[in-house]
Amino acid sequence: MVTSYAVEPRLLRAFTAVADELHFTRAAARLHIAQQALSRDIRRLERDLRTELFVRTTRQVALTPDGVRLLPYARRVLAACDELADAFRASARPLLVDLNSTGLAQGRVLERARELAPEQELMARYESGLTGAAAQILAGTLDVSFGRFGGLDAGTRGRLASHFVRYEPMAVVLPEDHRLADLAAVPLAALRGESVYAGAGNDRTPEWTDLAARLFAGHGIAVAPPAPMAVGKEEFQRIMAKLRVPVLAVVDFPPMPGCVLRPLVDPVPLSPVSLVWRKGLRHPGLDALRTAAAEIGGREGWLDRPANFWLPEDEPGVPGP
Repeated sequence: MVTSYAVEPRLLRAFTAVADELHFTRAAARLHIAQQALSRDIRRLERDLRTELFVRTTRQVALTPDGVRLLPYARRVLAACDELADAFRASARPLLVDLNSTGLAQGRVLERARELAPEQELMARYESGLTGAAAQILAGTLDVSFGRFGGLDAGTRGRLASHFVRYEPMAVVLPEDHRLADLAAVPLAALRGESVYAGAGNDRTPEWTDLAARLFAGHGIAVAPPAPMAVGKEEFQRIMAKLRVPVLAVVDFPPMPGCVLRPLVDPVPLSPVSLVWRKGLRHPGLDALRTAAAEIGGREGWLDRPANFWLPEDEPGVPGP
């Protein structure tokens, strides 16, 4: 029995990464360290605690009973360490905020938050995709993002906090000469037989592709196959102009040359948007973002749902009826 020892938070962070991934290579990539260094840290932790934490075989990694017992303690220690670090650096360091793309409603949330906390530096990023942003948040290279929280896997959601911001009506971007381009609004049934681009193959946005697949199911609408990965608005617009396929979007999606944006109706599909950050984060800028979202949302009815709407069933992170 060990009666006295001090465990380094770095070792606990290595342990929780492996416990989450149950795979040393993926855990090392998440921590941005070499796999050999990660294995060395786990062996040291096991030596310090005088117990085996993982059962390793050529096929899988599994927690031992002592590993299962350690995990909640490790999470609490790391949360306390993160909270302590945030408390002492919050007023000095910028808050890094991923807005996904220019022109979306969350840009107005950021601008209002800057007005509410002018002494804080809120720095915008435009990386696109909550799944990609969540990995950066957990790695400590990003603080806050917006997107479909329920589209993240349960393990990732468990390590993040969220604040529901908006039911955002969805739309479709059509080439100007598309057969539906003259409609003021596009009924979902009118897209039957179409192949609609929704980010398939983009490893930063699977939550959006999944939302599209759920929406299209039973309507005879296909999710378009992967397109070349485009980085930046200009490249995305160039690729979409070349492919000339409808693009699933939201009503605030910025204009695209040679295309028209039309809201979807019958039903009105809603994209659930949340503000997402790492559990334990403390920062005045985060408080300002939450206040700004509630203020603008209350004024503009962001939490209202139309009479005939569609949402994914049992969507985590979405307010009840």
